[in-house]
Amino acid sequence: MLLGVAVGQIAGIAATLLVKATLRPDVVIALVIAVPSVIGMLLILFSGRRWLTALGAFILAIAPGWFGVLVVIQVVNGA
Repeated sequence: MLLGVAVGQIAGIAATLLVKATLRPDVVIALVIAVPSVIGMLLILFSGRRWLTALGAFILAIAPGWFGVLVVIQVVNGA
């Protein structure tokens, strides 16, 4: 899960640098939290193998890292 958080932080920074469109903050937070959480939980719940459960936990852990980067960016920008 630690690797998932690290990947989430890298993905958050990369997405911030690549996406220049202005989006509503509530939509961005919903996407950042919902998409990895739903995919990770579905993989954990319906996995039949250990590696698939580990992959689900990895994907589930991406959401807090990505969200943390978004929070830090908002704090630094004074929003």
